[in-house]
Amino acid sequence: MKKISLLLIILASLTVFSQEQKKPKIGLVLSGGGAKGFAHIGVLKVLEEAGVKIDFIGGTSMGAVVGGLYASGYNAAQIDSIFQSTDFNQLLNDFIPRTSKNFYEKRNDELYALVLPFNKFKIGIPEALSSGIYNYNLLSRLTRNVRHIKDFNELPIPFLCIGTNIETGKEVLLNKGNLAQAIIASSAFPSLFAPVEIDGKLLVDGGVVNNYPIEEVRKLGADIIIGVDVQNDLLDRTKLKDATRILVQITNLKSRELMKQNIENTDVYIKPDVRNYGVISFDKGNEIIRKGEEATFAVYEKVKVLADQSAPYRKPKLKVVSDSLQIRNINNNELTNYTRDYVISKLRFKPGTKTSYSDLLKGINNLTATENFSTISYSFEPNEEEVDLNISLKENPIKTYLKFGLHYDNLFKSGVLINLTRKKTLFKNDIASLDIVLGDNIRYNLDYYIENGFNLSFGFKSQFNQFNRNVSKEISSLQLSPGINTFNVDFSDMTNQAYFQSLFVQKFLIGGGVELKFLKIKSETLANADPVIDKSNYTSLFGYMKFDSFDNKYFPKKGWYFSGDIQSYLLSSNYTGDFKPFSIAKGDFGIAASLFKNATIKVQTDAGFSFGNKSVPFFNFILGGYGFNPINNFKYFYGYDFLSIGANSYIKSTATLDYEFYKKNHLNFSANFANIGDDIFQTLDWISIPKYSGYAVGYGMETVIGPIEIKYSWSPETPKGHTWFSVGFIF
Repeated sequence: MKKISLLLIILASLTVFSQEQKKPKIGLVLSGGGAKGFAHIGVLKVLEEAGVKIDFIGGTSMGAVVGGLYASGYNAAQIDSIFQSTDFNQLLNDFIPRTSKNFYEKRNDELYALVLPFNKFKIGIPEALSSGIYNYNLLSRLTRNVRHIKDFNELPIPFLCIGTNIETGKEVLLNKGNLAQAIIASSAFPSLFAPVEIDGKLLVDGGVVNNYPIEEVRKLGADIIIGVDVQNDLLDRTKLKDATRILVQITNLKSRELMKQNIENTDVYIKPDVRNYGVISFDKGNEIIRKGEEATFAVYEKVKVLADQSAPYRKPKLKVVSDSLQIRNINNNELTNYTRDYVISKLRFKPGTKTSYSDLLKGINNLTATENFSTISYSFEPNEEEVDLNISLKENPIKTYLKFGLHYDNLFKSGVLINLTRKKTLFKNDIASLDIVLGDNIRYNLDYYIENGFNLSFGFKSQFNQFNRNVSKEISSLQLSPGINTFNVDFSDMTNQAYFQSLFVQKFLIGGGVELKFLKIKSETLANADPVIDKSNYTSLFGYMKFDSFDNKYFPKKGWYFSGDIQSYLLSSNYTGDFKPFSIAKGDFGIAASLFKNATIKVQTDAGFSFGNKSVPFFNFILGGYGFNPINNFKYFYGYDFLSIGANSYIKSTATLDYEFYKKNHLNFSANFANIGDDIFQTLDWISIPKYSGYAVGYGMETVIGPIEIKYSWSPETPKGHTWFSVGFIF
């Protein structure tokens, strides 16, 4: 009896061994569908719960994204966490942090409401909503564990995805090269994301030609296919209400017919009910994931038999490799219009340095922010104990742009801004920009700049500003009648600067130069024979240091900034006859921090003073008003009318509490205090109880043309309050 029992045990063991040797290989096919592809995560969760081990993965579009991450080693729970933490608004808009932009690029984003390519005297439109570089950065960081693997068959799970050659309409199999780049190409939905060039082929979303690569996965060696289909059926005219749905319908016209045959060839077909969601329903991610779980549980019995019942597979959590990179060399392709020094300076780290993925992505963002490159990709090659960073850049063929802006404030009044920007005008790395403001006060701003990376950069500026307004009597040396503190002037200022600048410790912008300013001030209201108060040229030298890490110029939630400069006025044509050389120094510091959700406090302190000989009154610090473009030494001050208090030195502090009660809608309260007078820093007057104070309550809304703000301000020292409107980016 014992011998018979032993024999049965041995036979059972041999049977199990034989079954293991012949265990069928399981392939997973994930279709495209934009945000509907979140359902793939739910499917993976249930497959893991059932203990199913996936041997091959093929995907298209969002199926390529989820499948590529799973193939690189992540389990379903980790992919869920990744998607939960991803800001898909930033993804769709190709978000670039403000801190990645230099001062020129910040100004560009915070001045113009509309930017259009302008080539051969024809206005164009952007090729897509997003260039896809944000996505590339994200996926490059997420797939860093397998960054050296160039053959996708060597991934933890062999993988492939599908792209479409937009020039020929043919299918392109992506199973080698840069994993992040392949995934991006497969998911480059037309109009949302720009095409991706790989091996000379211009690729878009693979769903156009093959949204369900079942045959390709079988060729990898799969015996059994689990297929997940998140495509919608064709919609009728009542549901084709927007451009995105129409584009999806076009891509589905061919794929739906192919899908009928694919379903028959699928061993376990999973069809999540995602009819009520669209390709950009990213805000419904949790609901869509649950739809994937529900659809898989509906076929759970079929799924369960695919698992090894004696030892169900449990996919381990991926241990992500260190974030640090020891970079030996930085290589980039030869560029026509930009130097290698320019590229490396944007990265802000040099060859032979240790950096992190976070800093690498910041550097790539810096390159993206220039808008000089239509595509940016990068990869790593092992080099002994270090790596070489290989960057591939495609220069933007568009070098000329037309830009437009709108603004209204109570000082300069209404203005329409028209800008012409030209890159590579005369030299490599250069940019020329001309602003013309048409409206109540015609103005212009011309800027030409050559950026030389870590070396000195050079530029030239010319600008003209004018307005008519009651201003403080301290702007003039004229003796006014007792009790008159302001008078009406026509003010015009033409300033020309030649300057140099560079980065200090890769963060602070430092520079200096020479300035020639023509100032004309006249008043028709003064009882003088000559209405002209000043009509002089002023020549000066200046130097400055700046830093700005605010995440938003108008409504910052975090960051800080500093600006300090000194200017020495050396010569003048001296219309008034009393000019003597003098200097002005000023500084400005601010910090913003979140108090609690949607509530932010911003604290700012600025000060300035003149020294040397007695300063020319026209360059005094003049406080009052809000919402205008500050020029010379004109400063905002709540509670007082525009340009209504002034002297040759001042110190001011402002605190603003802002609450975003609804997306992009803000309520705020501000308080500011100042001491201002002649030579206040030569005594202790500047640290005395503030002589001037003011408060403001306001509402602000972020729009495509810039912030729209209304503020009511008052001061205990003045009999009446002021209401100010500001519409659009300030210029």
